[in-house]
Amino acid sequence: MNWRATILTLYPEMFPGPLGLSLAGDALARGAWQCDARNIRDFGIGKHRTVDDTPAGGGAGMVLRADVLADALDAAVTPDDPRPRLLMSPRGKPLTQARIRTLAEGPGALIVCGRFEGVDERVIEGRQLEEVSIGDYILSGGEMAALVLMDACVRLLPGVMGHEQSGEEESFENGLLEYPHYTRPREWEGRAIPDILLSGDHAKIARWRRAQSEAITQARRPDLLKPKG
Repeated sequence: MNWRATILTLYPEMFPGPLGLSLAGDALARGAWQCDARNIRDFGIGKHRTVDDTPAGGGAGMVLRADVLADALDAAVTPDDPRPRLLMSPRGKPLTQARIRTLAEGPGALIVCGRFEGVDERVIEGRQLEEVSIGDYILSGGEMAALVLMDACVRLLPGVMGHEQSGEEESFENGLLEYPHYTRPREWEGRAIPDILLSGDHAKIARWRRAQSEAITQARRPDLLKPKG
């Protein structure tokens, strides 16, 4: 079964976007994964297809209506659809490489892209949406976040990357940031490739790379080195 992403958005024309290019685009053309973007506004209320309303209790902005989004969700997935239902949200649980691997190994995901001030809490509860965040910042909507999540998953699908090992030695895969990379020319602007990388001694190279990863992680992301629990 191919990995399948169903996206609920007010801007379906944003998909597949950049994922229609390069390795992800090649895989999409081959049918290795599927991208189905659906317009929430198709389920809007009245002549103008209204999808939002003012926040209960007052406040700035508008809120995506529970009834509209629920109708869009119910039309997009059947009750027995095993895919997780994700809502891209800045208050969600931070997305990690471990979560991405789990998603990539499954049948896909239904991804809701919020807009305006937020989404009515009742539809989050009533349709069991899992809120997911890609970082501690605010975007105009969930579409860019959805593309990030999808890209991270699609590149891990079998046959998408040219070399499977490339996905195993990257940042976050082993709890560390990735070691430095070098290629030709051997010397550039007075900076040379470290001799050990040209030694042919794979055991020493592996130890050097591990030490570099640990040092970079300690300097840039010491939080990754803290014991979990």
